[in-house]
Amino acid sequence: MIKVEHLSKHYGDLVVLKDINAEIEKGEVISIIGPSGTGKSTFLRCLNLLDHPSGGQIYIDNVPLLHKKTNVAQIRQHMGMVFQSFNLYAHLTVLENLTIGPIKLLKKKKSEAESKAIELLKLVGLAEKAYAFPDELSGGQKQRIAIARCMAMESEIILFDEPTSALDPTMVSEVLAVIRRLAREGMTMLIVTHEMEFARNISSRIFYMDEGIIYEQGTPEQIFENPKGEKTKAFIHRIRSMRFKITSPNYDLYALQAEMEAFCEKHMVSQKVSARVILLAEELLCLQPDFSNIELILSYSEKNMSLTMECLSKGKAFNIFEDEKTADELGVILIKGQSKSYNYEYTNGTNNISLIIRE
Repeated sequence: MIKVEHLSKHYGDLVVLKDINAEIEKGEVISIIGPSGTGKSTFLRCLNLLDHPSGGQIYIDNVPLLHKKTNVAQIRQHMGMVFQSFNLYAHLTVLENLTIGPIKLLKKKKSEAESKAIELLKLVGLAEKAYAFPDELSGGQKQRIAIARCMAMESEIILFDEPTSALDPTMVSEVLAVIRRLAREGMTMLIVTHEMEFARNISSRIFYMDEGIIYEQGTPEQIFENPKGEKTKAFIHRIRSMRFKITSPNYDLYALQAEMEAFCEKHMVSQKVSARVILLAEELLCLQPDFSNIELILSYSEKNMSLTMECLSKGKAFNIFEDEKTADELGVILIKGQSKSYNYEYTNGTNNISLIIRE
């Protein structure tokens, strides 16, 4: 359905896309992941010519999109795009936002367009908001309306540019549920996302972008469980863990707590478990004899849906679970009680306390 050959995009001397090559079949769901600034959104914008490529070719159903005789507007009508910022017309009602395109561009009768719009609003769970204005909606509701608007234009392909990045965590799931439904119904979709668990569950393939190219692609299992490229491995590892370095007893406890809380929210960890994580980190650090070189690592296993905390500290061997000064302290008893399992190792001058956190 989509074929891309040697696509490039430059902004003056800044090279954003170097050499993108891809083929996407009808009904595929492609999640595009990678670090910020690697051209993921630019790739989508080039596909529907919101940004004009500097070089290469794009074919939509074998039609060369960049050929001067191609009716780009006609192709665009069947390729919808959902943005981070919704892009709804604030002065129009929800129903008018959904019908303006079909009436003006597809030349549908108003009654036909409205009937279809109500069907789509039911599909995204917002039929009761048909006569509301965008300012009266939550962020999650606005994004669901934006998806319905694409479908009102009879889109055969939908491009999603980080559709949940502007939403509160509580609103993310309602938008992802709609996208999951579209996937089940066979809609062809390309999704730039930072929601890794979602990408893993919904995608037929994953594109990992880096260095201005599709650095690695494969099934979700291949990319998340057995990535080949070094950059892919580093990225996948990084999204599943957070690290906090401590070099002084006067470390910023509140910054640590905020990072841990944000990490737990990102991975949909409950508030109860998130509070337990913060408590365990504080107790672990209170028991450390030396703060000159500590690294606290919080990791999330998507496979097991479990959290692991590691406390690495350089210096002499010091096992808080067996040392006579600490073994019976309330902090150690609490750590044992709030952990599924706990372990201590001393290797190459580094103390390693690892905990699997109780759910």
